[in-house]
Amino acid sequence: MLIRVFYVSVAVGPQTGTVTASILQQSQAYNSQHGITGVLCQGQGIYLQALEGEKGEVNRLYARIAADKRHTRVELVHCESISKRRFENWSMAHVHLSDLDPVTQVEWQTFDPYSVTGLLVLARIDELLASGRVIGATG
Repeated sequence: MLIRVFYVSVAVGPQTGTVTASILQQSQAYNSQHGITGVLCQGQGIYLQALEGEKGEVNRLYARIAADKRHTRVELVHCESISKRRFENWSMAHVHLSDLDPVTQVEWQTFDPYSVTGLLVLARIDELLASGRVIGATG
C-alpha cells in the first residue's frame, strides 16, 4: 500500500547550506534505495516535508526522521493512502523558502504548518513547487 505523509519540524540550529546539503545527500541516497519520493521545504527555521512510498518504508523513515537531532517539534501533519505518487520524479526535491518571491514569503509567514489540514499543506507544497524554484532535485 502506498502512502503519503507530511510532517513539520523546527530546526535546532541555523539552517546553513552545509546542514541542508547533508540532509539532502542522506535523504536522496536512502530514498532511492527504499523507493521513497518526496519534497523538503526548508527555511525560516522550519522544515516541511512530504514523503511517499510503501507504508512500511515510509513509517521506518519517519521514525528515523523523528529521532534526528537536527530538528525538534517533529509533528506528523497528515497521512493518507494514495494510488499514485505526486512527487514520483524526485527521491527528494528541495525548495528553499527564502528563495521565493516576496508575495509568497509574506503568505508563508502567516501560514502555521502546525495547525492546518493535510490538504492545505499539500496545496502549499504544490504552490511552492509551481514557483519554479525547486533546487537540488534528483530522481
